[in-house]
Amino acid sequence: MAGSSGGSSNPSPAPPPPKILLAKPGLVTGGSNTGKLGRGSGAAEDEASALRNRLPAIGSLNLISESWEFQVDRFLPFLTENTDFTVVGVIGPTGVGKSTIMNEIYGFNGSSPGMLPPFPVQTEDIRAASRHCTTGIEPRISSERIILLDAQPLFCPSTLSEIIRPDGSSTISVLTGESLSAELAHELMAIQLGVFLMSVCQILLVVSEGAHDLSMWRFMSTVDLLKHGIADPSSNLSHSLSSIGLDVGNKDKIYVGGDEYMAAPIFVHTKMEELCSHSTVRLKKALAKYFAASTFTKTKPESQSKIALAPSEISNSHKDHGSDFTQLNLYTIPLKLKDDSISTQHASFHSMLWRLRDKVLSMDAPSFAKTVSERDWLKNSAKIWETVKSSPIIAEYAKMLQSSGAFRK
Repeated sequence: MAGSSGGSSNPSPAPPPPKILLAKPGLVTGGSNTGKLGRGSGAAEDEASALRNRLPAIGSLNLISESWEFQVDRFLPFLTENTDFTVVGVIGPTGVGKSTIMNEIYGFNGSSPGMLPPFPVQTEDIRAASRHCTTGIEPRISSERIILLDAQPLFCPSTLSEIIRPDGSSTISVLTGESLSAELAHELMAIQLGVFLMSVCQILLVVSEGAHDLSMWRFMSTVDLLKHGIADPSSNLSHSLSSIGLDVGNKDKIYVGGDEYMAAPIFVHTKMEELCSHSTVRLKKALAKYFAASTFTKTKPESQSKIALAPSEISNSHKDHGSDFTQLNLYTIPLKLKDDSISTQHASFHSMLWRLRDKVLSMDAPSFAKTVSERDWLKNSAKIWETVKSSPIIAEYAKMLQSSGAFRK
């Protein structure tokens, strides 16, 4: 109670509420004097501190509103005109460790008192209540100017429950002017998130649990098929009919403007109970075979075409890798043990998490077609979101799902 002091004449003040790390803007103003991972000088730190004091107090920076519309204004104050930045996204089911990975890439130090992680991590209470932590897309930006995008979990019953009406229809208009069942809308929302992240990110972490969960492989295969006619965030986009894939004279014709851009996916399998070179190499071979005909294996730069290997796997890599098996990135993280021991594993949970962070930070990610600033990236991403929602290819896919009878009308 607010006046209860247990008889003490000088009650101690209540501790301040915990702070949440949102952003550290202004540390970089250009790409000439500071590297991608470089930090600013003392003067830059002072300027950044003054800028942070002027930023609005925002509890959530969500890029997607409850009505499934893109929100630019919330995140824009945290971005600068800097052109030396990297966009990293993550997507996957609930409880696979997406937020834990993103917090690691952000560089969050959990030992700091009174600080909550930038991305909330699922607790036992949240899991017991069958809830999820992230809705829409939650962005953060690190001091190294890494823009991190954490998407809501896929295949999640709690996200479905939030959009379903008593009659089974969706409360959200996922496709422009379309009334859909909640189950179909839920399916399309996941696809739209996947296509959007592959369009605006440079690196996309695709997270699965264990060695046998291939649901994210199937999902990304669908995203690969449906992502067409969407330019990258550096393009000069407009809201014309052609920008959403329709030709004015022939609305059945698919319009593809410019080169097709695709983020570099890193397939991450977490909670691996058996983390050894033999099992991991077999998983890599299965991944390479599954996506052999996909866009993910086409025209990748040499620096992106090497599979992430833990040191324990290097000795077997040369004799087990085939020539068709060098163009996808896969990383495995062991099951987290209470004491973080390595008695039955080649590396501990935390050490593999650190290595994944190093992999992401050192990776030569695909570049956008043109140089673009952080702020322009965000503004163009809003236009890409509208393009994704209006995509005729995704609309045709929705009709196919509807006619299959798998979803109620």
